[in-house]
Amino acid sequence: MNKISHLLLRCAVAIILLIHSIPGMFNNGVNDFGNLYLNEIGFAPVGLYLAWAIKLSHVAAAILLIINKWVIPASIVTITILVAGIFMVHLPNGWFVVGGGTNGVEYNFLLITVLTSLIVWRKK
Repeated sequence: MNKISHLLLRCAVAIILLIHSIPGMFNNGVNDFGNLYLNEIGFAPVGLYLAWAIKLSHVAAAILLIINKWVIPASIVTITILVAGIFMVHLPNGWFVVGGGTNGVEYNFLLITVLTSLIVWRKK
């Protein structure tokens, strides 16, 4: 992978992480995720804090990917969250995000693959 490809992938993932995170910080989505989902599946009383930690880690990872610093740790943390999301939320919904189903694992799988490629490229 050349430097331009690496930059494009880093920026694409950063944009996705920011767009996925920031609106929920202002429209009560993070609070609902923490209180109405995480607390209900066994993370009470820390579900709200965990939800905010997840979203803030996405924002931090996006910034780090854009500035090309600590790409490997940012990618590892984000991959860990995405894998947890697959097992906790998406896997019961199958593979497809749209079309053949809804809320499936394909989107997380693609992000994990791109982040893994960024890690591999950085280690060269």
